[in-house]
Amino acid sequence: MPVTVVTGFLGAGKSTLLRRLLLDSGLRLAVLVNEFGEVGIDGELIRSCGFCPDDELDGRVVELANGCLCCTVQDEFLPTMQTLLERADQLDGIVVETSGLALPLPLVQAFQWPEIRTRTRVTGVVTVVDGEALRSGSVVGDPAALEAQRLADPSLDHLSDINELFEDQLEAADLVLVSRADRLESAALEAVCEQMRQQVRRGVSVLPMQRGDVPAALLLGLERSEHHHDHHDHSHVAMQSAVLRLDGSFDRAKLEAVLNQQIAAQGLLRLKGRAWLAGKSVPLQIQAVGLRLECWFDAAARQERPGGDGLELVLLGLQVDTPAMEKALLALLER
Repeated sequence: MPVTVVTGFLGAGKSTLLRRLLLDSGLRLAVLVNEFGEVGIDGELIRSCGFCPDDELDGRVVELANGCLCCTVQDEFLPTMQTLLERADQLDGIVVETSGLALPLPLVQAFQWPEIRTRTRVTGVVTVVDGEALRSGSVVGDPAALEAQRLADPSLDHLSDINELFEDQLEAADLVLVSRADRLESAALEAVCEQMRQQVRRGVSVLPMQRGDVPAALLLGLERSEHHHDHHDHSHVAMQSAVLRLDGSFDRAKLEAVLNQQIAAQGLLRLKGRAWLAGKSVPLQIQAVGLRLECWFDAAARQERPGGDGLELVLLGLQVDTPAMEKALLALLER
C-alpha cells in the first residue's frame, strides 16, 4: 500500500493541500490525521470536504489525538495502520498528516516494523512550509498557537527548539512545498525558495504552492495520477514530463545507481516505471519521489512481458533532460 507522509507546522497549509488532493486525484485514499488536543480541527476539515460518501468516512479518515506519532508508534500508530490495511482492497493509498510537532524520521522508520513492513511503502515525505511566515523571519505563522498545541500534550519531551524541529522536517523531506505563494511578490517568493534549497538535501525540490494546488502525480506514487498531464494548469509551475523506453538487459544494482545519480543531478520530482530483467518473470517496479527511490519485484503485476528485456520510465521535473538519462542508461548496456 503506497503511503505519503505530509508534515509541517500548524497553519502551514497541510489540510488545504490534503483537501485538494482528496477531491482532485480521483483516487480512493485514506487519511490518518495526527492532532493534539480534544478538538480535531484538521480531521473535521477533511471529513467535511465531500471527498467520499458519508458512510465511508469512518473507514477513510482516522484521527489520532493527544499523542505524537513518533512517541506512540506501538500503542497507536501500528494498530491504526493494521486496521486501514484490512481494507486494502478498497483503497488506492494512505496519506499520513503529522501534527508538525511529531519528528518525521521516526515515523518513516516505523513503516519498517515487521507488522506492516511488507504491506506498505513510503512513496514520499512532503514538507509544507509557510512562505509568508518565512518571509517575515519566522518558521511558523502563529507561534502562540503552536505553543498552545505543544502544551496540549505533556509527553512532547523531545521538543526543545522549534527551529531544530523545522530543520528535522526539511531533513526528512523528499519534496518541499512553499505555501501562500500568491501572497508574496516574485522576488520575495524566490528568496524564500532559495532559503529552503540551502537547507534541504541535494536533489530535493522546493516548489511554490497556492491554496493547495499541486498535481497529485507529485505527491503520490500511484498509477492513475500519472495520467494527469495538465501540470501547468494545476501548479502554475512550468513542469515537464517525458517517457523513455529502452531495450536491453540491465543489471538491477547498476540501474538503481544510475537512476539515483540522475534524479539528484536533474532534480527530478517524480520518476516511475518498470524494467524487465533477465531471468525474472515479473517486472521490477520503479518509483521515486524526489530522492526516495524504491524498486521491487511485483508478483501481482499483470503487465504483459515485451519481446525481450527492457525498461520504460516516466520522468517529471522542472527541467527534464531526457537525453542525459538515456545516455547514462545506454552506457550500462555497453559495459
